[in-house]
Amino acid sequence: MIEYIKGELTDLTPALAVVEAAGVGYGVNISLTTYSAIQGKKDVKLYVHEAIREDAHVLFGFVSKKEREMFQLLITVSGVGANTARMMLSSMSVAELCNAISRGDERIIKGIKGIGKMTAQRIIVDLRDKIVALGIADEIPTGGSVQTPVDNAVKDEAVAALTMLGFAPAPTQKVVVAILSEQPSLTVEQVVKLALKQIK
Repeated sequence: MIEYIKGELTDLTPALAVVEAAGVGYGVNISLTTYSAIQGKKDVKLYVHEAIREDAHVLFGFVSKKEREMFQLLITVSGVGANTARMMLSSMSVAELCNAISRGDERIIKGIKGIGKMTAQRIIVDLRDKIVALGIADEIPTGGSVQTPVDNAVKDEAVAALTMLGFAPAPTQKVVVAILSEQPSLTVEQVVKLALKQIK
């Protein structure tokens, strides 16, 4: 089992980090929280969750053990797969998600793309006691967002990130353009977070 990967960050998008360690480049799926924390860094350490399936061997990377623990808890819930869990951790911080679960705030959890009423209820019932027992509800450092000048680069990167998360490019681009038209100073991370709430 891979516990973590430590090495040079050779490529980074809001959905994927490539970390070179001992001459091997590892493609690691990441959340927006991790993207924000490692943006601009040369060397990184990502805690890893391996998803081994018949057709693929997929790595998910997290900037902190708490984020990984939350991810691993989420995927134990019936109806929550790895990509849905990553979507949830891209939409909210670990602390925000833990607080919503501990308060039983079904509305906030249901507001995340791909989470229906039944799944939101299952997440609350299954995880409420576990997150308290594990003590992962404390705030984790997420790093600062770097303001990026508004141009096509922000739009293209946001659309690419959302496409990698499984959304169709055409409607995604429409939503991203609308967001940037209203709030031109947003970073890629902020645009993607807003788009996740709006894409149908």
